[in-house]
Amino acid sequence: MNSCAVCSRLLLVFSLILLSYNSYAVSAPKENAPQETTQPVKEINNNVIRWAGCGITKQAFMAEMAAGFEKKTGVKVDLKGGGATKGIRETAKLHVDVGASCRMTLPEADPSELHATLVPVAWDALAIIVHKSNKVNTLTTAQVKAIYKGTITNWSQVGGADAPIELFVRDGKISGVGYALRQYLFQNSDEDFVTEHVFKSSGPLEKAVEKTPNSIGITGVSSARRRNVKIIGFDNKVPTYENVQNGSYGLYRPLYLVTSPSPSKNVKLFVDYALSGEGKEIMRKNGTVPYTDALNLMRKLVIYGFGVQ
Repeated sequence: MNSCAVCSRLLLVFSLILLSYNSYAVSAPKENAPQETTQPVKEINNNVIRWAGCGITKQAFMAEMAAGFEKKTGVKVDLKGGGATKGIRETAKLHVDVGASCRMTLPEADPSELHATLVPVAWDALAIIVHKSNKVNTLTTAQVKAIYKGTITNWSQVGGADAPIELFVRDGKISGVGYALRQYLFQNSDEDFVTEHVFKSSGPLEKAVEKTPNSIGITGVSSARRRNVKIIGFDNKVPTYENVQNGSYGLYRPLYLVTSPSPSKNVKLFVDYALSGEGKEIMRKNGTVPYTDALNLMRKLVIYGFGVQ
C-alpha cells in the first residue's frame, strides 16, 4: 500500500472512530439523570439483546457489563462468542443486535463490514502466554517474530529448557489477535505463521496453553488474566493495567462494540451504559482500561491495520 493510500486510510479510520464515539458519548446518560420511561420500539424480543463477537471481550468484562445492564434496565444481553469477524459481519447483516470486535472493519476483505459502526469502549493488550512451569520471563520483538516464523524452535534458544516450542495461533489472518500481530510485528496482514497448532478462537487456545508445558500463544490480556497461565514480558515490559494505560507496553489495541447503522433503542441504551461511569468502573474492576482513560494510545493506529495485502 503506497503512502498516499495509507494517509487516506488513516484519516478515514480516525474520522470514523471519532464520529462513532462522539455520536454515543454525547448521548450517554449522566450519572444522576432521570431514566426514560417510554416503552422501547417493537423488536424481535424487547427484553433480549443478541450479542456476538470477540471472545476476549466476552471473557474480560462483558458478563459483568451485561449483568449490570440487565439489573438497571430489565433487558437481558444474550452473550455468544465467535470472534471479531463474526461480531462485525453478523451485526452488519442484522443477524445479531450488537457485536464486539478487537479489530477495525476491513471492507477490503468483506464489503458487508462497511455497514458496521464501531464504537471504541476499551483498550486491551496482546499478552504472550506460556505454561505455568515455563522459566522464560520475557521475549524481545525479534525473538517473538522468529518463533512465529519458525527460525527459533527450541526454548533453549531464548533462555529456557531444552524442549521444542509448540506455537499456538488463531485461525485466519483477520481474526482480532491474528490481524493485530501481523500488523504490529510484520506490518503485513498476509504474513504466514509457521505452526501446526491452529485454533478457531482464543478461548480454546488459552485452555490448551494451560495444559501444554512447551506451548506459547498470544491472546488478549483481559482474558489471559482469568486463565491458569503465565503471562511473560514483551521487550522487558509486562501488560499491567498501568503499562497498558500509559502505552509503555507495546502491544495494545482498542476493543469495540459494533452496531448496525440504525441500532435499536435497546442497543443504544446498552452502548450508552458501556460508555457511562458505571460501565467504565465495571471495566476497571476487571482489569480493563476504558477507552477514554487512555486516549493518548490512539497514536498506535498509525501502524495498526492498514488494508489487507
